[in-house]
Amino acid sequence: MADITTDVLIIGTGPAGSATAALLSSYGIENMVVNRYRWLANTPRAHITNQRTMEVLRDLGHDVENEAYMHCSHQDMMGENVFCESLAGEEIGRMKSWGNHPMSKAEHLMSSPTMMNDLPQTFMEPLLFKTACSRGTQARMSTQYLSHLQDADGVTTTCLDRLTGKEFTIRSKYLVGADGGNSKVAENADLPFEGQMGVGGSMNILFRADLSKYVAHRPSVLYWVMQPGADVGGIGMGLVRMVRPWNEWLIVWGYDINQPAPEVDADMATQVARQLVGDPELEIELISANTWTVNNMYATHMQNGRVFIMGDAAHRHPPSNGLGSNTSIQDAFNLAWKLAAVLRGQANESLLDTYSVERVPIAKQIVTRANQSIGEFGPIFEALGMDGSTDIEKIKKSMDTRCDATPAAERQREALRKAIEFKKYEFDAHGVEMNQRYKSSAAVTDGQMEPALELDAELHYQPTTWPGARVPHAWVFDQSGNRHSTIDITGKGRFTLLTGIAGARWVEAVDAATKALGLDIVCHVIGPRRALVDHHGEWARAREVSESGCVLVRPDHHVAWRAEEMASDPAGDLIRVLSAILGLSKNSPLQAAE
Repeated sequence: MADITTDVLIIGTGPAGSATAALLSSYGIENMVVNRYRWLANTPRAHITNQRTMEVLRDLGHDVENEAYMHCSHQDMMGENVFCESLAGEEIGRMKSWGNHPMSKAEHLMSSPTMMNDLPQTFMEPLLFKTACSRGTQARMSTQYLSHLQDADGVTTTCLDRLTGKEFTIRSKYLVGADGGNSKVAENADLPFEGQMGVGGSMNILFRADLSKYVAHRPSVLYWVMQPGADVGGIGMGLVRMVRPWNEWLIVWGYDINQPAPEVDADMATQVARQLVGDPELEIELISANTWTVNNMYATHMQNGRVFIMGDAAHRHPPSNGLGSNTSIQDAFNLAWKLAAVLRGQANESLLDTYSVERVPIAKQIVTRANQSIGEFGPIFEALGMDGSTDIEKIKKSMDTRCDATPAAERQREALRKAIEFKKYEFDAHGVEMNQRYKSSAAVTDGQMEPALELDAELHYQPTTWPGARVPHAWVFDQSGNRHSTIDITGKGRFTLLTGIAGARWVEAVDAATKALGLDIVCHVIGPRRALVDHHGEWARAREVSESGCVLVRPDHHVAWRAEEMASDPAGDLIRVLSAILGLSKNSPLQAAE
């Protein structure tokens, strides 16, 4: 007999694990999360927090969302990616990024009720962990996962209490491996991966120093130092990253992956900081230093029976595009409601199969994008003459020629401008962050064709209510004049049906489906003199169905199904669709379009 029992055991308290625990506890599902260390993240690690992740925090409650905003560096402070010879030296160029270009900012404002921000993992992780524990999660620190065995009824996991040295077992119905890029859960579950680990080596140097005189006039979270002799992760430059403005910093500096990882002491850290900052007298307070590898690998399947993986355990990539913790938290949002539905007896276990079907394409996309972004520094290097040569004097001369009044120098300057502008695919890729469209049996299209992405799919979010896509954000108003996003009136662990005044029969259909399936389904009729009014007409423009139709939204804000107009049997159609999604139909031809 196991020493401890729970419904869901989560290995790892990082963004993925803590988000899963917080969501499950919010849904009333018993869960336990374990961490092999005595406490949470002790270095900033991930920091870019995009709108979709903020929507997950908002779904956990405005208190959670507001605390994130309280601790973050706001979007307007993120905004000018700076390329320079050193922080104190000559600036080479800059670009408005992370939604701060006026055109991009407009898209951000129209896309979500939330704001992108910079929230280091040392703040995000405790926020999620605290939310989980305060809502019922049982947590054990200094507890190391060793192995697991699953059977038809559950999973028995063996752990090591690192304080006593004793092994013990935890019996759960499901096991979630959120244990990072060297995941033992993924290894023991024998899950398949594509790609390669350790394609480059980097070190992080975390330190305190007041650098405000170099940066406060050009606020950014990333300062790229294009300096002969500097090297980060094999891409040919140093990175000075703002952690807290303007006195806590993280330098990323590369090393040869084919050589032993270096040991960084205070003298070496100070030397590197002085070189990149450009201040030979700079004194720093070294907080910590560690090494890490650049990876290019993702799981081609994220589930083995009752065992799931998520976060860095499933997608292993460099920090380019700031996708790591964001994708991890969104993995949790996808899986948590499905586990809750199955554990409540509202869904068949087949619903859980859609987790891997839906999230593996995202894992592949972001691993590919993050590694591709490294290569896209190449045109900048070419424009500056940093072409891989080790001749430092030659590189300096080539960089200097951009200032000449010659046709060749003019071409060089134009090439540099275009190369920096092209980095919007890393630093302002709103479409990569927001365009996820799931294609699985948990999104029923009834044969409706997926709308084409007419703009660049990586740069621009393109809203649609096509099943599988995230429900578009639109502001609607209650009778007191308070505004609510369509993101706010959906989610919260429940299915939600949105319709108009001409679709009043859908209200009766929701009642019938609630009784037939034992689900908690919310219905909102949006229109004049109703509880919610579409004063700006934003929802009418976004819904892509007639007023008599409906949009059914899953607990994770993704559209489950839509009816373009009133059905002849609305209750029958709604029960049919929900039964298919939840795996309750014996024969379910209602699969999403391939």
